[in-house]
Amino acid sequence: MITSPAFSGKRFAILGLARSGLAAAEALLASGAEVTAWDRQDVAREPLEGRARLVDPLEIDLTGYDGVVVSPGVPLNTHPISDHAAKFDVPVIGDIELFAMARADLPAHKVVGITGTNGKSTTTALLHHICDQAGLPTLMGGNIGIPIMAQEPLAEGGVYVLELSSYQIDLSQSLACDIAILLNITPDHLDRYDGFEAYAASKARLFEMMQPDGLALISGIDDASRSILSSLLESAGPEHVMDLGGITAIGQENWPALQGPHNRQNAIVAATAGAQLGIEDDVLEAALKSFSGLPHRMEFVCESAGVLFINDSKATNPASAAPALSAYPPNPVKRVHWIVGGLAKEDGIGECAEHLGNVKAAYTIGESGPRFAELLEGDVPVERCELLCEAVNRAVANAEAGDVVLLSPACASFDQFRDYERRGEHFRQIVGALTGNDACPDETSSHETNGKIEGSSAA
Repeated sequence: MITSPAFSGKRFAILGLARSGLAAAEALLASGAEVTAWDRQDVAREPLEGRARLVDPLEIDLTGYDGVVVSPGVPLNTHPISDHAAKFDVPVIGDIELFAMARADLPAHKVVGITGTNGKSTTTALLHHICDQAGLPTLMGGNIGIPIMAQEPLAEGGVYVLELSSYQIDLSQSLACDIAILLNITPDHLDRYDGFEAYAASKARLFEMMQPDGLALISGIDDASRSILSSLLESAGPEHVMDLGGITAIGQENWPALQGPHNRQNAIVAATAGAQLGIEDDVLEAALKSFSGLPHRMEFVCESAGVLFINDSKATNPASAAPALSAYPPNPVKRVHWIVGGLAKEDGIGECAEHLGNVKAAYTIGESGPRFAELLEGDVPVERCELLCEAVNRAVANAEAGDVVLLSPACASFDQFRDYERRGEHFRQIVGALTGNDACPDETSSHETNGKIEGSSAA
């Protein structure tokens, strides 16, 4: 784990002891800090029995505390911990800020922070893969993989590649990235912010904290990203900003896990960051070819009878589903069997409307299924299914060689599944059962029952 003498003798309260909260507690205790911690679940508190003061921070006087560490899932705009900590002038922070505070005591390294509404996970994993292939000590963390404070510090010359949600940026005050990346900004998580401008401003804070000699890479061509680019050019100067919006790439046909225009942009950003870290072109190209991708993000599941099955369950809003639709143009006829629906984050199909010319048929599921059917009927053939298993069955029955059965729901999963991972696993299971393909293992533990979840709850 990452420890630091910067925490020795200091007092921290931790609210929530899931993965990142428990990792923060362990790191602080190992660093000699005094820790107060709380979670509503008895089992979550058990690992800290006898080592930390187990009491709800909301119920104590926080005078003299150096910080309250909360999960990114805690809504700061509505949760009482924000006002309670403010009474005692104690900052509310996250595990990313603890990492930032510990950096001075780590071997010399660089930090690349990656934010944006869509594409963060793929870009983070890809840059991590590029660094690894180049022989650089590297790890990835933040909003992906193992909590950052639970990982072992890198040797000198290492590169920490961090996926950063707006929530994690909100909970950081001093994360000075050497390379800060913005992929795009589209409406999302607006229940946590006072409008879209406030959400965009949260993303922009990553660049306000950047190292004075750091580099900002901006690839978004949306208005909010362009506005941040313009401000950075004025405040930081062109020598510290690179505009990657609209740049094209050659050789994408050789990158099997990076198909579609969105992945082309992800690849451009990751390769540019790699080049700035001193990685040679031949290593970059080889890494793009060997990258295997991430589960549930344009994931190739299998091919059966000439039909491709693609799991893009991570597409939880229309802006993230649109690139998947665009990746399979008519060849020469429409070929996408689109499974869409779930718990909608917005009304309408947004950017997906631009790519309906690629859709051979749509299969609507979940709570928003009827609304999607209304929006799509007249533009593409629609089959109303409700459940994912029914949608896959119908798509398999209708698909012909050369077609693509695409799960890219444009919605959150919480109406029927614990999370998008469970939804994607269930898709794999159904495809495997229908095609007899061993590449589609039964990994799911969630079961659809009358449109609800059996044995799980929305988180």
